[in-house]
Amino acid sequence: MPKSREWHLVARPHGWPQPEDFALRETEVPAPGPGEILVRNLFVSVDPYMRGRMNDAKSYAEPYGLDEPMQGGAVGRVVASGAEDFAPGDHVLHFLGWREYALVKAKSAVKVDPGLAPLSSYLGVLGMTGLTAYAGLLRVAALKEGDTVFVSGAAGAVGSQVGQIAKLKGAARVIGSAGSDEKVALLREEYGFDATFNYKNGPVAEQLAAAAPEGIDVYFDNVGGEHLEAAIGALNLRGRVAVCGMIAHYNATEPAPGPRNLFRLIQNRLRIEGFLVGDHYDLQPLFVEEVGGWIREGKLRYRETVVDGIEKNLDAFLGVLRGDNIGKMLVRLPE
Repeated sequence: MPKSREWHLVARPHGWPQPEDFALRETEVPAPGPGEILVRNLFVSVDPYMRGRMNDAKSYAEPYGLDEPMQGGAVGRVVASGAEDFAPGDHVLHFLGWREYALVKAKSAVKVDPGLAPLSSYLGVLGMTGLTAYAGLLRVAALKEGDTVFVSGAAGAVGSQVGQIAKLKGAARVIGSAGSDEKVALLREEYGFDATFNYKNGPVAEQLAAAAPEGIDVYFDNVGGEHLEAAIGALNLRGRVAVCGMIAHYNATEPAPGPRNLFRLIQNRLRIEGFLVGDHYDLQPLFVEEVGGWIREGKLRYRETVVDGIEKNLDAFLGVLRGDNIGKMLVRLPE
């Protein structure tokens, strides 16, 4: 059996993760037993939520164990099987990423078809990030035709899809913020946002007011912090906030101050709701059908930022936290 390199967390980061908090180690790959498959990973996902799993704190997902392989979404090719429903050559989606080979319980793997869509898309636009955008906007934020929508982190894998889905579902105006002029231009020119701004160019509240002089009805929050406070101040009567992530706080070493204008929740009868994509997997068939159709028709576009080699996995993850990616950040491994 082949050997595999895999990333282990060796120390819990304080603030920004440092390279010495991680180790790339070589391990023996066991043969699959009954009900198991051995997968050669071909694409590995890195996502902001993984930073929270590096803390030894109670959350919606178990913390990563020290000196154990880390986890995350991956797609790969079955190279050996001890399960009736899987054969060598099948392609599968699973959640044992951050490694070259994964010994996966067959019941936790899902077959995917590279003939229907690129393998990488099952980790992004047709995967967890895509469903996050779809469920968060349409179910949690209850988008209505004619709404004005504001999306933070709008050039990321989730945010870019939120903005496009909003337009396809009849939003009157879609506004996005991002952290570079290049990303801001992409939002307008490729993804069809009506107004955009670089949050590094001035106070978010002022730039949002200029972009949405009549206020907003929906805020899709990927950032938290200053963005959330600005959005609360701009929300119209019975506005809704879907809280997907708060990347501005992930590496903070002190508790972040809350928005100072929460009295607006009472004044305008606002609703703020956090959500996890795992609560909305019942939407998966409809999501794949509708979004897959939009992609085939050229109505929804997506970008991926791809780096090559398992040795670049940590660099890619840190890049996501810095906002280096446009669209979904992925690590590609050789066949």
